[in-house]
Amino acid sequence: MTDQATEVEPEIPGKPTSASRTTLSHIMTHNDTNLLGTVHGGVIMKLVDDAAGAVAGRHSGGPAVTASMDEMAFLEPVRVGDLVHVKAQVNWTGRTSMEVGVRVLAERWNESAPPTQVGSAYLVFAAVDADGKPRRVPPVIPETDRDRRRYQEAQIRRTHRLARRRAIRELREQRAAEGFED
Repeated sequence: MTDQATEVEPEIPGKPTSASRTTLSHIMTHNDTNLLGTVHGGVIMKLVDDAAGAVAGRHSGGPAVTASMDEMAFLEPVRVGDLVHVKAQVNWTGRTSMEVGVRVLAERWNESAPPTQVGSAYLVFAAVDADGKPRRVPPVIPETDRDRRRYQEAQIRRTHRLARRRAIRELREQRAAEGFED
């Protein structure tokens, strides 16, 4: 009889949501505008990816790469002179991936009115090692009722994302079996 040891991964201690939460702030200038004179959506998306990447790297304790952006909603235009705040936190973690939720707020740089939410996004990051291979991430520990709600909503988005990918793969396989070239 052969005695085979099963490889058991050591437990990674969890991290609370607040441990990696961050805010990135940036004042918008004429260099950031589109043809309509408002801030280009791509500029906002880069800020979102930058903030989310910082949070993912903090939470995972090393490099993390953007795997997908599930949703980017632009709620209001951003103007030159707006001070944009990009608030990000880890909502959910899997074995090697994590969902980062992002809220984008804007306020006039020279006014004391409260910021307005102008966008939101959900991104999935994969933690990678020095060779670019996936590595484990610590579990996220939701601390508040809002964090627990975000965790549950992230699980729903993950389920939908995986089902969508599976359905598309099956459709492509079916079309290939029927002789269609895509």
